[in-house]
Amino acid sequence: MVTESEADLTLCRVNAHAPSRPFVLDTSILVHAVRRDHVWSRIQARYQLLVIDPTPFVCVVSAGELRSLSLLREWGERKREQMEFVLGYFQVTSIDHPDIITSYAAIDSHFQRRGRFLGKNDVWIAATAAALGGHLLTCDRDFDDLDPAFLTRTWIDPS
Repeated sequence: MVTESEADLTLCRVNAHAPSRPFVLDTSILVHAVRRDHVWSRIQARYQLLVIDPTPFVCVVSAGELRSLSLLREWGERKREQMEFVLGYFQVTSIDHPDIITSYAAIDSHFQRRGRFLGKNDVWIAATAAALGGHLLTCDRDFDDLDPAFLTRTWIDPS
């Protein structure tokens, strides 16, 4: 696992040039982007997600989770517009690619063999990052057991 402080050592390279691995954004990152809160400001300052090339990826499952949250929490028009901007800006990827499905099977079976649980949505998000050779950005600790066996990721402290 790469923590935010360890990531500081490579940020100059990440921000000065295209990242060696495309970023894949977990739902937790998208929530902060919609809120435009201090966590998103910190993420944007460090990773320049709105200006890097390639544009970061979002698993279609995260798009569904974000839309569900908007309904559940009854977001107002302004917040829904921000959600649409976020989802329209980043590259939303489908999960029906054979490499993603193969990664899903490997990650899901990895957890089941160990008697551990990872929510199915998180398995799809991790599988997308793994199949794309991407670098997952998350504020969620659920992915801790996957790193580095299946993917590269950075946990960002949401506090």
